[in-house]
Amino acid sequence: MADAKAKIAVLGASGYTGAELVRLLLRHPHVEIAALTADRKAGQTMAEVFPQFAPYELPRLVSISEVDFSGIDLVFCALPHGTTQTVIKTLFENNAHVKVVDLSADFRLKDPGAYEQWYGHPHAALELQKEAAFGLVEIYRDEIRKARLVANPGCHTTTAILPVVPLLEAGAIQPESIVVDSKTGMSGAGRAAKEAMLFSEVSEGVHAYSVGSHRHMGELDQEYSKAAGRPVTPVFVPHLLPMNRGIYASIYVQTTGGKAEDLHAILSSFYKGETFVHVLPFGQVPQSRHVRGSNHVFIGVVADRVPGRAVVISTIDNLVKGASGQAVQNMNLVMGFPEDAGLRQVALMP
Repeated sequence: MADAKAKIAVLGASGYTGAELVRLLLRHPHVEIAALTADRKAGQTMAEVFPQFAPYELPRLVSISEVDFSGIDLVFCALPHGTTQTVIKTLFENNAHVKVVDLSADFRLKDPGAYEQWYGHPHAALELQKEAAFGLVEIYRDEIRKARLVANPGCHTTTAILPVVPLLEAGAIQPESIVVDSKTGMSGAGRAAKEAMLFSEVSEGVHAYSVGSHRHMGELDQEYSKAAGRPVTPVFVPHLLPMNRGIYASIYVQTTGGKAEDLHAILSSFYKGETFVHVLPFGQVPQSRHVRGSNHVFIGVVADRVPGRAVVISTIDNLVKGASGQAVQNMNLVMGFPEDAGLRQVALMP
């Protein structure tokens, strides 16, 4: 039937990214949510876990073992890092027809040694690791279309890769000069109860975390090095801000002889015609609130006072373009749907 909708399963639907997937998929014209899973919340309804879903008829949350994948077309994995490898390996062994978009970090790194370095254990599905497409649509669109397994990039890395890779590919910036100063909202830490995430521990302040050791560095190293054609190890420092959503990255670069205006021209040309990546007029600074709730990326380029030095600023909603929105965008490519299907939300302002 031409009008038959694709059957979708969301594994890990009781977390923030799982809930965001459900929010986006409910308005998607070409899919039907056929299964939702949870661990501790299994047996509950989505409305019991997230009351905003009370008006909608949704499958009850069940354990992964209870799902019949024979009728599922695509699976979103919004599971913790380290657990997804075995789940997806088993899924493919028993259901070869299924497509997967994985929102964990388990398949983002191509080098098994790099994975073991950053995540502390050997990869448990090396063959799948080799075939996974890195799900940054605007960079790897053609590879994603042909993939059965897509590794959704991290939120910090999506924000930092999109504005920098075109500049490295063009040889317009010095690879050794890149400094990524990135800030994230609270939802990036997940929904599990943590003392350090209490309101009184986080509000009215800001702090850096995982300085010099954040796992997203592996993705930045991989993608920057590929774009530059040689090893690149940028400085990357994430910070936690007392806001619910958003990633805001100020990226400091040195040109290879050109001006900041040249960097703006490269990015404007590279992303011309893209639905979700918007390069603002030269000198204009984006704000995180201007992309909140949307799948959009805003990029600004500003000249520094020192000739040849520039600040490239990039911002996204960490739960949408940084996670679930990008995952839906990847699904659209894999399934042959219009790339913006289910993702036409305008940012919430204020």
